Amino acid sequence: MSNELHPPIFEDKSLYIESMDLDAKGIGHREDGKVVFVDGALPFERVRPNVHRKKNNWEMASLQEIYKESYSRVTPPCPHAGYHTGSCGGCKMQHLEPSAQIAVKQRALEDLLEHIGQVEPQNISRPIEGPNWGYRYRARLSVRDVRKKNMVLIGFHERKSRYVADMQVCPILPQHVSDLLMPLRQLIESLDAREHCAQIELACGDQVTAMVLRHMVDLNEEDQRKLLEFGNQHHIQWWLQPQGIDSVHLMPSTLDNSPTHFPEQEKTLAYALPEFGVQMPYRPTDFTQVNPYINQVLVSKAIQLLDPQKSETVIDWFCGLGNFTLPLATRAQKVIGIEGSDQLVQRANENVEFNSKLRSPSAKTAESSGSGSVFAFCPVTFLSQNLFVITAQQLLDLEHAHKWLIDPPREGAFELVKALAQLIEDRTSALIAPSKIVYVSCNPATLARDAQVLVQAGYVLKSAGIINMFPHTAHVESIAVFTRT
Repeated sequence: MSNELHPPIFEDKSLYIESMDLDAKGIGHREDGKVVFVDGALPFERVRPNVHRKKNNWEMASLQEIYKESYSRVTPPCPHAGYHTGSCGGCKMQHLEPSAQIAVKQRALEDLLEHIGQVEPQNISRPIEGPNWGYRYRARLSVRDVRKKNMVLIGFHERKSRYVADMQVCPILPQHVSDLLMPLRQLIESLDAREHCAQIELACGDQVTAMVLRHMVDLNEEDQRKLLEFGNQHHIQWWLQPQGIDSVHLMPSTLDNSPTHFPEQEKTLAYALPEFGVQMPYRPTDFTQVNPYINQVLVSKAIQLLDPQKSETVIDWFCGLGNFTLPLATRAQKVIGIEGSDQLVQRANENVEFNSKLRSPSAKTAESSGSGSVFAFCPVTFLSQNLFVITAQQLLDLEHAHKWLIDPPREGAFELVKALAQLIEDRTSALIAPSKIVYVSCNPATLARDAQVLVQAGYVLKSAGIINMFPHTAHVESIAVFTRT
């Protein structure tokens, strides 16, 4: 493709791309001001769009031709990436140079803070980055038995399609998992239940790679044997999901009518946070440890920013399994983790108990070496509370905390920050507002909305920046720090 303008015959059909939206579409304006979203186009390019959907104020288009190419455009390393029919829809930004991807995401965060939240951070924090490839330790791979071609497909969906892409490799998955895509096809093709396998949920721990097979009929003993033998050969731990998410269970390491033993099934799926001496067991269906490189840096950075003291109580809102709670418990006087599910609270408590048993010898060793028991836990309490309907009174009923860490899902923490703002505004309230809040967000739009509430309540947005948790995708995660004098 040339960097020169196309001959004038196409000038009336060209469009200048000014920016990129959160769905990785290039944005341009026609002369009449109408917005055009162009799939595959990059900022500062002049392109010819192929419009396929029109509304009064905007149009949707695909990229038909590039007249002037962006210097940030690169050839996607993955052979399945692109904007043609049949290409994988897992990555939308592989055609954009990685540092430019980060710049686009940072700009998106700043724009949303300004336009939705009407706030501006005092400082833009440096992006939290990790490897651009082999980072995705959690993924959901669809399985389709294509009888017309006598083959099974395993992978992500095609772009804007319900069909499964014909993936043979995947550079964003760990290398050992990418290498298994074709052997996995052969395995499923060999099963009697091949037509009834819907998906494989992937979770990679530090020592274990687990796969959850969603199967719509019961597996006979021969199919189970094939799964276990494959698992032992390739170091895969199999879990089964015959019905809904609650039916997920670990396959036994032996079969009913056979003494054959499969030790791969007995390993614990877990990841470590070495800086804090924490081990986090989890199930393959838990949304945790998606990107281990980023997770370790993020936990360290968030706790560094929060700066909990040995005299302080900290609340970890939307605590999940305790990914932040347990590390915080090595720094604070007391930590309270709050989550909306009784089941998650129970499992978070189990993780504290698991670590407490592991840590006793380490603490004694640390003390005897003169370094002090830096890994000793402070008291940790987990509570179950629906945080999407929390009221000011419920917040007031909680123990006072000096600092907060908030890590909500995409919906954000609107009711929580509203309840806090209400108590701050009520000068008769007994609440002592937290002096610092670190907010980890997976949706910059809801972060911006919640930031406006906090700033109007008297907080200062000290800093904000992106977390590049999902390179080559348009997903934006971020971290913000709020202080109160």
